[in-house]
Formats: sequence, structure tokens, C-alpha cells
Amino acid sequence: MKILKNVLVYFIFPVIIIGMVYAVVQSVMEPVRFNEAKAAREAVGIQRLKDIRDLQVAFKGEYGRFSPTIDSLKDFYNNGKIKLVMQIGSQDDSVAVEHTNAIKKRNPRITSQQMYEMYLKGDRNLVFQIERDTLVRQTMFLNRPDFNVDSLAIVPFSGGDSVYMASAIKTVSGVKVPLFEASMTYKSLLRGLDRQLIINLNAEREDTGRYPGLKVGSIDAPNNNAGNWE
Repeated sequence: MKILKNVLVYFIFPVIIIGMVYAVVQSVMEPVRFNEAKAAREAVGIQRLKDIRDLQVAFKGEYGRFSPTIDSLKDFYNNGKIKLVMQIGSQDDSVAVEHTNAIKKRNPRITSQQMYEMYLKGDRNLVFQIERDTLVRQTMFLNRPDFNVDSLAIVPFSGGDSVYMASAIKTVSGVKVPLFEASMTYKSLLRGLDRQLIINLNAEREDTGRYPGLKVGSIDAPNNNAGNWE
């Protein structure tokens, strides 16, 4: 009996206590790990929605409306063109400004294209702007070597779930306003993390009237294409 008591005191009870401490620590640390993983995944998701927004703004600049699908947005990036204003010369260069003004005085109808041709032929003392059609892929995301247009449609970490996107034209105060929105749910973005914590997060967002995930823009009302993380 004494031996059994000693076994309980020196071996069994310590194991039980260690197990209980471990369980308590895990219960405390699980939400911490969840929030860390959530923040890391949100950063990737936010960047993807920002990329969609940037392309949508460029698309609207060309067509006066937003793209209704990510496929058409991808085609716009791969094959579309945007008007790019090129600045030739500097207004701070007084010699070039004086030379340019003299040319305009002699020929008031001279166009920017004609001045550009003069520039290409060797006249570098010119100051003017010219609008050129430039391929979208040659102007956007050049500082992003990791940018991949084909990934725009997929929610990161989801295993293949699609980003939701829609566009509309609403009449606001008698004016037709193009709108768009793009979103990804936490259910997709946080897939593989603690299921109960995801359920709790979604419930908390819905109870406070917030979208249970990441969202940019709105087709219900103008919001300056803001993201719900901003």
C-alpha cells in the first residue's frame, strides 16, 4: 500500500499535474497562435485585394466602368493598354523652357507628337508632355517581382477557393456611379486553422455588422474603393 502511495505521489500525480499545466498553456497559446497566423494570412489577402483594386482603377480609367470579372481584369493586364503621360524635359531647365517657348511662338499649332519627333531627332532642349498608349503589363507592378496575375482569382491558403468580385453602376444623387467590390471570406482565407476560433471570429464580425472576411469596395454604395482593413 505504501509503495502504491509512493508511486502515486512521486510518479502519477506529477504526470497528471504536468498534463494539466500543459493543457492550460495550450488553451492560452492557441488563440495567440491563431491570431498570429490570421495576421500573416490577412497581409497576403490584403495585398491581393489591393492588386485587384489597382487594376480596377486602371480599367475604369480606360473604359469608364469597372471590370465585372477577374478573368476580364487578367486579360486587361495581359493585353490591354492605358494612356500614359510622359514628361519630356524639366520646367526647372530655363534654357529648355525658353527654347520650347520660342518654337511654340513660331508655330502656335505645333503638337506634342511633332515635338516628340523633334526630340527623337536630337533636339533635347524641349519641355513638353505627350500621351502614349502603353501596355498595362509594362507599366503596373514593375516593382513587384512576385506579382502573378494568374493568382488574383484565388483566395490565398484556401486550396483553390475563388475571390468573389462584382461590379455595378448605381445612380447616386442623379449621377450614374461605377462601383465594384472584391472579397474573400475568413472561412477560405483561414482554412486549416482552429475551426472553433474561426466560427467565433465569424460570429463576432456578423454580430457587429461587419463582413466576415476581407473586402474592398462596395456595389451597394460608393466608399472610395476602401478596404475594410483601412
